[in-house]
Amino acid sequence: MMTEQEAKSRIDELTDQLNHYNYLYYQKDESAISDYDFDMLLKELSDLEESNPSLKRTDSPTQRVGGAVTKEFPTVTHRYPMLSLGNSYNQDDLRDFDERIRKDIGDNFEYICELKFDGVAISLTYENGILTKGVTRGDGVQGDDITPNVRTIKTIPLKLFGDNIPPVFEVRGEGFMSKETFSRLNEEISSKNIELEKAGKALLKPLANPRNAASGSFKMQDSSVVAHRSLDCYLYGFLGDEETIPTHGAALEQLKTWGFNVSDTWRKCDSIEAVFEFINHWADHRQELPLETDGIVIKVNSLKQQRLLGTTAKSPKWAIAYKFPAENVKTRLLSVSYQVGRTGAVTPVANLESVQLAGTTVKRASLHNAQEIEIRLDLHENDMVYVEKGGEIIPKITGVAVGERKDGAQKIQFIENCPACNSPLVQIEGEAARYCKNEKACPPQVKGKIEHFIQRKALNVDSLGKETIDQLMERGLVRTPADLYNLTIDQLLELDRFGQKSAEKLVSGVEESKNVPFERVLFGIGIRFVGATVAEKLASHFKSIDNLMQASHDDLIAVDEIGGRIAESVVNYFKDEDHLTLINSLKESGLQLEIEEKEASNEAVDLMLEGKSFVVSGVFENFSRDGLKDEIKKFGGKVVSSISKKLDFVVAGDKMGPSKREKAEKLGVQILTEQEFMGMIKS
Repeated sequence: MMTEQEAKSRIDELTDQLNHYNYLYYQKDESAISDYDFDMLLKELSDLEESNPSLKRTDSPTQRVGGAVTKEFPTVTHRYPMLSLGNSYNQDDLRDFDERIRKDIGDNFEYICELKFDGVAISLTYENGILTKGVTRGDGVQGDDITPNVRTIKTIPLKLFGDNIPPVFEVRGEGFMSKETFSRLNEEISSKNIELEKAGKALLKPLANPRNAASGSFKMQDSSVVAHRSLDCYLYGFLGDEETIPTHGAALEQLKTWGFNVSDTWRKCDSIEAVFEFINHWADHRQELPLETDGIVIKVNSLKQQRLLGTTAKSPKWAIAYKFPAENVKTRLLSVSYQVGRTGAVTPVANLESVQLAGTTVKRASLHNAQEIEIRLDLHENDMVYVEKGGEIIPKITGVAVGERKDGAQKIQFIENCPACNSPLVQIEGEAARYCKNEKACPPQVKGKIEHFIQRKALNVDSLGKETIDQLMERGLVRTPADLYNLTIDQLLELDRFGQKSAEKLVSGVEESKNVPFERVLFGIGIRFVGATVAEKLASHFKSIDNLMQASHDDLIAVDEIGGRIAESVVNYFKDEDHLTLINSLKESGLQLEIEEKEASNEAVDLMLEGKSFVVSGVFENFSRDGLKDEIKKFGGKVVSSISKKLDFVVAGDKMGPSKREKAEKLGVQILTEQEFMGMIKS
């Protein structure tokens, strides 16, 4: 028997040794030890950790095989937002992008071109060279912590090797399932189904395509099942406070040196013509890759120039994605069905004979509206139709093989009544969609409003799922969002798959939503055309739901960026007695339907920074960065993400990026210290 100290020493030795062998095998393509010997050392380590669980290290290679079971994935706010890329589909779009870059930073720059892999974007955090967190993209601001599942990916280092490793940094990458693994798993499912069929049991559903299979795998609760799925990951981005890496290309080289799996398919291009050559090459050869890819990402190479170019609210100005032309196939239209959304809009869906398209089995495609069916496509029953994936994501019908139409085929007419409640459909002037106006009793609309109310950007009741909402509606327990606040644990225990803990968790989640600020409650109520940003503007201006309810059309359009369509929708919403009843019920339940008194009391001061825009950069003594942004907003100012000629002020703290300061000075934007800003608002 080993002493605890001896066990710790041996566990440390084996962990370091096996991590080194993994590094050599996956990053250097070297086998320094036989598979048998490796497995024996891994078993020894596993046995020691089982006997001494407190000594197991976070970078232990035994985590590759999984075993952790996660009942829920905690939500994590990204330190650096995971922005999406603008898309282009032809050379003219790319030339326009190239001209915009040259206009902003001149002609002295180069591009890095990378393949746009079709997987799942993830962010990895390393502290002192050890993987500490793996997070999904989510909505770009927040994602799910899937660290146990990420650790099962053998090409993601649990511990880094090399020099100059920053104490804390993030890497971005694309988690994926290879075509080979996808085929293997479906073969296993097929073999299993033969046994199940003989036993008279329900068959397993085959995986639809590699991307969906990867996405589903990352969100599995049992990491040992994830390990069996042999996911992989290509890393393509470095994010950290260190400014020692001058270019994106240098970052890719450095990541590879540290042991990350970086695809060798990227290329440095000194002109847009070289970019076109890269695109043309991979348009012909992308099927040779071990995974699916749907385009090319083009980035300005210099990180300093990237910072000068800045970002919009959603995407970087220094990068763009070129999407390969969508694959097009022909199949037969079987029927058209109709779906009702939260707003009552009825969307037609084409049901098709199964066909393979861009690595996916396609059975359905969107038809958008009546005009699409009756005029543009002139669809008839059993037509042969051409289907493609728009941006290789959503299937759509692009045309009809009219020459193959059967004699006497009936023209397809858009339905006149709601498929869910049989109410007559109406068409609003100026809109292509047709609507069911029975918003208070049409089941899909009622359910959609509740789902909208509890979503992350609104009340954020993540313990309440779609299946539970179905049960609550079927039993008559919930008809409006306000009914959620009357649910009891005893009522929930009568639902399928609900135990004491899950019932308590749901009631607790609903209770916690009472602390959500007014602007998110306003968004969650679901007034047509009032999205999250509009809700924030209305809440900031009117301060309370009572003030908003009494606002006239003229009062509303006087608010910055509120137009006539939004104003009309808000006024009409509060004319409805049922809507007023909902608001009163939410008030009685204790939801936040006004801005806190301490904020409202500053109304006289709010005008001080009104109409002024700010960029906040650096580290501050008296505020966190978010706290300083809140202070600017409280006094009526606007916080933006990038520096431009229209910007009024930069509030500069310690460690402000030199490129931002340089750009602000170049454009003549006034730079304030923290003390100068505090003096401004105190004055």
